[in-house]
Amino acid sequence: MKNNNKTFVIAIVLISILFISGCYKADTFNPNANAVVGQQVSFSKDLVPIFTKSCALGGCHISGGQVPDLTAAKAYNSLISGGFVDVANPTKSIVYLRLTGQLTPAMPLTGGSNPSNINALMLTWITQKAQNN
Repeated sequence: MKNNNKTFVIAIVLISILFISGCYKADTFNPNANAVVGQQVSFSKDLVPIFTKSCALGGCHISGGQVPDLTAAKAYNSLISGGFVDVANPTKSIVYLRLTGQLTPAMPLTGGSNPSNINALMLTWITQKAQNN
């Protein structure tokens, strides 16, 4: 029985290492990219595709993973009800602070390239009262 426990512990440690190593930060966003986009930002058309590609990945912001849940069906409610968005002070929103690296860990942790305007899109969406559009 002792050998089975040791094998189980080793398996858990290896799985944990794989889980953690699946997320890493390749790009650092410019925290000075506070420019507001000059158009209406659509949560579903502009932000959800970015979440799907860069955030809602295995081991990261999915159901049962890290909060907020950024899967397409749950992203809006998770951001709003989880306190990640502050429409009264958009630049102090947790989601924005994470994207710009002003709050650690900086997001997203994925290795893929991210749109250069993600900060501006997020800031504009929050400034436009974070509509579920």
